[in-house]
Amino acid sequence: MVYFIGAGPGAVDLITVRGKNILEKADIVIYAGSLVNPMLLEYTKKDCEIHNSASMTLEQVIDVMEKGEAENKLIVRLHTGDPSIYGAIREQMDILVEKGIEFTVVPGVSSFSGAAAALKAEYTLPNVSQTVILTRMEGRTPVPEKEEISKLASHQASMALFLSSGMLEELSRRLVKGGYSEDTPAAIVYKATWPDEKVIRTTIKNLSEDAKKNDISKTALILVGGFLGNNYERSKLYDPSFTHEFREAEK
Repeated sequence: MVYFIGAGPGAVDLITVRGKNILEKADIVIYAGSLVNPMLLEYTKKDCEIHNSASMTLEQVIDVMEKGEAENKLIVRLHTGDPSIYGAIREQMDILVEKGIEFTVVPGVSSFSGAAAALKAEYTLPNVSQTVILTRMEGRTPVPEKEEISKLASHQASMALFLSSGMLEELSRRLVKGGYSEDTPAAIVYKATWPDEKVIRTTIKNLSEDAKKNDISKTALILVGGFLGNNYERSKLYDPSFTHEFREAEK
């Protein structure tokens, strides 16, 4: 059996209880060494076979899984954050289906959740934004034309941008082109939840400048939107004048 496990955003204790329990039983672990906290490997058995996928191809990863399955071993594929977001797991799972190898997925805490926690922020504020857009700038991996940043920015929703911290001048230009003002609140969260986490509050206009000042060009999430400001309406859920299933409005 192969388990795809979300390791969480960085802090060792932010892996799920389920993920940790499976990791402790694993015979083989293939982990994304460029991003997963290596301290998580301390949860494994002494005789666990460890592979760092940073230097491996898809075919090599599958070969390890196939060999382990033939030996009836418990295999963990340890991905950063939640494996469903930029985890490249679909291509692995499709091959496992073709080969008749059983697998399951254990979700994890994404870095966009870790970044919000670091900022003490809420993405969905009444009368500000009820939508969160998770996206990225195109780089070596293209982005569909209909999802180009300026088009997404036109919604004025809360935005969390992955894999884009090395292209901030162009990102700012496209965000403004899409309709955000230059003084829209923004934030750079470097290595959210790691011991060396760094949080920089800024504006769309100053994203690139503030990243350079702090020597940040990778491993950071960019957050943009009014949710980082101070103007919002109170939630109806706890409004004394609002009736819902569990409480009558006060008169």
